[in-house]
This record gives sequence, C-alpha cells and structure tokens, in this order.
Amino acid sequence: MSSSDVSLVVDFLNTLDVADGTDVLTRSAGWREWSRERGLAAGSASAARTARAALRAAVGDELEAAPLTVPVVVEVDARVGPVLVARDAVGAVMAAAARLVVLGHWPRVKICPAVDCRWAFYDESRNRSRTWCSMRVCGNREKARSWRQRQP
Repeated sequence: MSSSDVSLVVDFLNTLDVADGTDVLTRSAGWREWSRERGLAAGSASAARTARAALRAAVGDELEAAPLTVPVVVEVDARVGPVLVARDAVGAVMAAAARLVVLGHWPRVKICPAVDCRWAFYDESRNRSRTWCSMRVCGNREKARSWRQRQP
C-alpha cells in the first residue's frame, strides 16, 4: 500500500469540513489551489464535487450520490509494468482509490460517525475496528454523551 495513495484520497474526502463548515470545492479557485499544492492539474471543480460525493458515500458517509463512471487509462511501462495514468486531480484521486481497493485497503478508509465531524480517516488499527477520527475528541465526546444519557 502506498501512503501517498491514502493521503491523497483522505485529503480529497476532507475537502469538505463539516465541523468548520468549509468546502474547498465551492470555488474553482479553491479546487485549483488544492490540486496545485499536490502537483496535479485541477480539471473541473464540478467533476471534483461529483467524485467526492461518490467516494464519501462509498466509505459510509450518509450522502446521496449518483453512480460515477470515470474513464481509466492504463499505460504499460517497460520498467514497472501497467500503471494507471491520470490526466487531472480527480483522475489521480480515483486511481489512488482504485489501488486501495485492489490491495484490500479500501475498507480502512472511513468517515467519523460524529454528526458534527464527518471527517475521513484511515483506520490503521490491527483489527480494523477504529470508529472515530480521534478518540481524544469525537470518541471522548460521544462516550461522555452516552454516559450522561445513561445516568438517572
């Protein structure tokens, strides 16, 4: 597994920040800057929003997302063999997500269940049981809330 694939996918999913109420993809300039910071060609912000909604839904966010089809380009390099080639940032994210699926790591990409968070994270626990993006913040807050509700 490539940590750069995980980082790219999780960073892309987190262009929507529910806790702060911000969305990098609401403005084309924000999308171009996000892409440029990662050395990628931006492409369409609208395509990025559609792709993000589909990927967030695929990892468990409670979004309504239409099915998404993205063309894949595979080039054969004599030194490394077949490689997925992306023409823009959305393609790069989708190629990274596809590699995570092929390697069996996709189920480790999760969305925090806290309604006021919804942050994407990669579950590095041995048994893949991590629930919260942060046990210190969201997990602790939810456990405290549950404890208060159980008190007479």
